[in-house]
Formats: sequence, structure tokens, C-alpha cells
Amino acid sequence: MFQPAYGSLTRGLDLKAGQALLIRGGTSTVGLSAATMAKEIGATVLSTTWHADRADELRAMGVDHPVVADGRLAEKVRDLVPQGVDAALELVGCTVLPDTFGCVRVHGTVCVTGALAGGWSILDFTPFMIPSGVRLTSYAGGAADLPADVFTRQLQAVAEGRPRAPTASVHHGLERVRDAQAGLESGTTPGKHVVVLGG
Repeated sequence: MFQPAYGSLTRGLDLKAGQALLIRGGTSTVGLSAATMAKEIGATVLSTTWHADRADELRAMGVDHPVVADGRLAEKVRDLVPQGVDAALELVGCTVLPDTFGCVRVHGTVCVTGALAGGWSILDFTPFMIPSGVRLTSYAGGAADLPADVFTRQLQAVAEGRPRAPTASVHHGLERVRDAQAGLESGTTPGKHVVVLGG
């Protein structure tokens, strides 16, 4: 979760301190990791959830503005950032991409990294779907995009309690894998479902 979050923010979006970032799919583990990393960079973070009762979970991860994605996302984002955000990390996927475009300022960037909703392509795509002046990119890098020193700093920060690693549940023993998978598929608790083997 650290690697795609870091790669998306740095290589995909070139996020800088003082910029405003929108994370679509904010309660996913990559979204939660990206929020904590973006705060360390010095960005203002807006992050989406489908459920209003999860806003506090996003705030606990450092999100400045949790936003309920209810079909009026661009309007809500522009109430908070009138000119539009500088960067948008798209983890929900192509099914919501047109809505995400409406949240981004001229010369801002949208980086598609995931497809939580299952849509990996846009039917009848045309470049003219992209608003004039908005940049579209993607991120699908590998482990080499997360430098060892950055990963070490991230692990140290987690050990110190900043940021809090997004963990949904911890299960002990191989026989609990089924429970962990059921929790993952339910989608009701954000974070990783961890299975600890051995002592």
C-alpha cells in the first residue's frame, strides 16, 4: 500500500507542499496511506468516502476534508477549493473519472492508479472528455519506485504512531485466513486485514 501511494503522489502527481489533493477511494488502504504521505509532504487533503459515517476515520488519518461521494463531488470539492484541486489521485477508476475531472483546476493533474469500482476502461473514450488544460496520467509502477530510505522512514513513522497504519483487523493463525478474507470482502472496515502466523 505504501508503494502505490508514494509512486502516485511523487511520480504520478509530483505533489508539492501547499497544494490541494483529492483522493478518490479514500477509505481504501492505498487511499489511507496516500493521505498520510500527502500530509507529510505538506498538502491539504480532501478524501472521498461513500458513507458519511466514515468521515471520522478519514480525519483520524490526517484528512483535512472528508467528502461524501454522492454524485455531486465536483460541487462539494469546489465549495472547499473554489478554483479546483491541484491534484487528484483516482483509485475508484474510469467509471467516475468524468466526475473527478470536474474537481481539478486548470493545469492540475489527475492520476489514475486503481479501479476499485471495476472499470478499467472508458467506453468510446475521446481525449476531448478531458477538460481543457487538465492533465491526465496514470501510475502502475513497481517496488523500485519506493526508495529504501523512504520506506524505512515510513516504517519508522508507523512505529512511532505517526502515521497510524491503516489496519482493519488482526487474526492469529492460518485457520483465520477465511475470517480476514470475509472482512476484506465486506468492505465495512477500512484498512488491511492482517493474519499473523506463528508466535
